[in-house]
Amino acid sequence: MKHTLSVLVQDESGVLSRIAGLFARRGFNIESLAVGPAEKLGISRITMSVSGDNRTIEQLIKQLYKLINILKVQDVTNIPCVERELVLIKVHASSLDRSCILDIVNIFRAKIVDISNESLILEVTGDPGKTAAIEQLLNQYGIVEIARTGKISLIRESNVNTEFLKNALDKHTFSAF
Repeated sequence: MKHTLSVLVQDESGVLSRIAGLFARRGFNIESLAVGPAEKLGISRITMSVSGDNRTIEQLIKQLYKLINILKVQDVTNIPCVERELVLIKVHASSLDRSCILDIVNIFRAKIVDISNESLILEVTGDPGKTAAIEQLLNQYGIVEIARTGKISLIRESNVNTEFLKNALDKHTFSAF
């Protein structure tokens, strides 16, 4: 199972290296990683996606707390969160395909940030499901390059689980027919 960990650290050189070393020593791959300043000066938030069962992730969290400069570690996988990812996609766009690609761009509320005779560069921001869906649709036109930030996540203070609401709405909509 894929887990999302949110880690608050002191801004000191070598913190990210120590975290990566811990994961490497235990044979874990960090599938997604995003690092940036947090709400307080001198503190950064690291958001990472890691595969493993619950017991293994608990052990990793305990090991993370043993590292210096680690302030807080949370497994936010099963907590209602807002998750976002930024993806830049360069897609082959012949004159014949361009209008179809523009339709996809509009449906996903993406932005065109560069255009040439042969390609378009799109900026897509959204939850990981949205970015995966547009990537899958654009594959048929030929993705030339792709760059992504990695998932970032903050816990919803409202505790509203939008995945639960989306599933409930889908079931209600289909049961009406």
